[in-house]
Amino acid sequence: MEPVLLERRGALAVVSINRPDSRNSLDTAVKVALRDTLRAVADDEEVRAVVLTGTGGHFCAGQDLKEHAEALRGDVTTVFDTVDEHYSPIVRTLTTMPKPVVAAIEGACVGAGLGFALACDLRVFSSAAKLGTAFTAIGLTCDSGLAQSLPRAVGESRARELVLTAEPFSVEQAIAWGIGGRVVDAGAALEAAVALGERFAQGPTLAYAESKRLIALAATASLDDVLDAESAAQQRLGLTSDHAGAVQSFLAKRQPTFDGR
Repeated sequence: MEPVLLERRGALAVVSINRPDSRNSLDTAVKVALRDTLRAVADDEEVRAVVLTGTGGHFCAGQDLKEHAEALRGDVTTVFDTVDEHYSPIVRTLTTMPKPVVAAIEGACVGAGLGFALACDLRVFSSAAKLGTAFTAIGLTCDSGLAQSLPRAVGESRARELVLTAEPFSVEQAIAWGIGGRVVDAGAALEAAVALGERFAQGPTLAYAESKRLIALAATASLDDVLDAESAAQQRLGLTSDHAGAVQSFLAKRQPTFDGR
């Protein structure tokens, strides 16, 4: 069974973690395949939007602890090389790829799975999804970008509580605390995420890419730097056929079409 599935639906790529018998926990094969698949779709100019999900009713339950326990019985000094080799590249690719990424979240979304979900641009949650940080429950701390993405989403005080207690939380709590996302009926997350992804796949790809870069920059840059970056981005987008065509469509009172150029 392939550890990660890739399905192309026109300009939309659907990437699925595929270990349903273990709630899509992350063993080495999955981590390698997910890292490489995401890099491939990020670099593929024919792909204009991505959906990340899991098979079998779960998103991702985090690290496979059976494999981890076995690794701890070996050379413990190399066990956590996986953070630099797998987790960090996966999150970096999700965050920086120049196209929208939508997470479709059913069931477990825990540990690194939560980090992956927060690294996506948008999230569609099943009402039955269960979330958690989990790391301190096994004597570890955050990876997969959670030390940054979680405080940005819910605030520092709430993030401290969620990380230090490692208590699970519901979708309703996540939304109330500031983790942005849409909530759909149990079993409907992928369908809703694909519909959203297909919309993005037909949209202004270059404008999405510039917007992602600006929002990321704004988290750490000064106002002057952000204003300069906005100006430069608008200059670049102003030369695109997507922009020119959309303006003409607006004036003609017709729906614009975008080709990502």
